[in-house]
Amino acid sequence: MKALTITCHDVYNVGASLQAYALCKYLNNLGIETKIIDYKPDYLSGHYSLMSVSNPIYDKPLIRQTYLAAKLPSRLRALKRKRKFDVFREQYLPITTRYSSLDELKSNPPPADIYFAGSDQIWNPLFPNGKDKAFFLDFVKSGIKASYAASFACDNIPDDLIEHYKTSLANLDYISVREKSAVRILENLGYQGERVLDPVFLLEKSSWDEIAVEEDHEPYLFLYDFDGNEEITRIAKRIAKEKNLKIYSLFKSDFADKTFEFMCPREFVGIIKNADFVISNSFHATAFSVIYKKEFAVINRKQAINTRMRDLLADLGLSDRLIIDVDNASSEPIDYDLVCNKLNELQASSKNYIDKVIKNDGK
Repeated sequence: MKALTITCHDVYNVGASLQAYALCKYLNNLGIETKIIDYKPDYLSGHYSLMSVSNPIYDKPLIRQTYLAAKLPSRLRALKRKRKFDVFREQYLPITTRYSSLDELKSNPPPADIYFAGSDQIWNPLFPNGKDKAFFLDFVKSGIKASYAASFACDNIPDDLIEHYKTSLANLDYISVREKSAVRILENLGYQGERVLDPVFLLEKSSWDEIAVEEDHEPYLFLYDFDGNEEITRIAKRIAKEKNLKIYSLFKSDFADKTFEFMCPREFVGIIKNADFVISNSFHATAFSVIYKKEFAVINRKQAINTRMRDLLADLGLSDRLIIDVDNASSEPIDYDLVCNKLNELQASSKNYIDKVIKNDGK
């Protein structure tokens, strides 16, 4: 049996890369020959070019050169980061030949017995991929079509896109989503769907150990803040002082003991594995904190994006880890016996969904 997945796997984001790896790895572990469809339309690839101009305001003869010159230093740094991700993709993501458009997929669809759309924010209405029927498997001519842990990353679909989602979802044989809010969205659109865990939870900790990059280190708190959030800084300093920990920060920080300008997915797993405490506003940093049974705290981001964070923490009985009042942020030990009991049930349900799709049980 062969399976193919389609997701935003190559967008130079650790969470996107790791969830893509996890679903493909899990299916291969089941004995199903699985690859990721290497789908890279312009909107997922053009802005990684040194010479791209995404904003039409700057795409004019005289302005363009000045714009590109100003952007060059940051883009050269981004290129170094990109190369790390490219190595991870080449070594760990089994992919098909490249497809650059939905038309290419439709004219020569890669053959498989089962197709999975997901996971992550493939159906986000604010992004072009949410409007792209490729992520609803519109190109598939024969085979089982299912989503796995797809995310809308919002609480409501804009009125002008409701018809798009209604017609696109009709193409799927099985639907599963990642958030409670996504289940409600499906119901409002006239569909039923199962709620499942993010793919990173499908793999055992030992599987993540196999790819984690480990280095010699002193006891540290890992800080992952991609918002420049002052509240996270306050909490990190306080907890690091209380627990006598150094602060390791992903992204530049004036107060951290050690900073990392960027990390590849393997380094990201490794730094969380070896951390003594994790503070972040990242869903996948939170997910790996749970996988590795770490003490952690989460600072809320924009409400729509953090739907996934709130739901995960609530499911695991960890809502107190989502910090609302910075001055009362909890650093008390987490009872991971209780957490693991809840997580085991959710993992079993998620794996049962995949089994149902594989057996085509229910259609």
